[in-house]
Amino acid sequence: MTRAVGLAPPFSNYSHAVEVPAGSRLLVCSGQLGMRADGSIPNDTAEQAKICFDNISIILAEAGMELSDVVRINAYVTDREHMAPYMDVRNALFPAPYPASTLMIVSGFTRPEFTVEIEVIAASQ
Repeated sequence: MTRAVGLAPPFSNYSHAVEVPAGSRLLVCSGQLGMRADGSIPNDTAEQAKICFDNISIILAEAGMELSDVVRINAYVTDREHMAPYMDVRNALFPAPYPASTLMIVSGFTRPEFTVEIEVIAASQ
C-alpha cells in the first residue's frame, strides 16, 4: 500500500503501511552504522548512509533476501542537516512500492563521528 485513504500523502518516498503476506519469512536487522569493514568512517552523511545500506544488503544476502524485500526502515540522524542526504540515498535504493519508514533525529550514537543509523525489517516468501 502506498497511501492510506484519508491521510495526507507521505512527505517522501515511503508508504504509510506495508502488509506482509501470511507465511512470509521475516528478518529483523539491528541498526547499522556507516562504518566500513576496515573500521573507517566517512565524514559525509550520504556516504555513511550508503555504507549502512551496503551492510544491510550483506545481512539480507546471508538470509537469501535483497533490498527489495525490505518492508520497514527505521533511520536515525543526529541533526536536521543529515535528513536530506540520508533520504537521497534511501530514495535512490528503494523504488515504488516503497517500504514503510520512520526518520528520527537523535542526540547521538556510540561515537560522535556517526551521523546516521539504519535498521530494517524484511519479508520474503
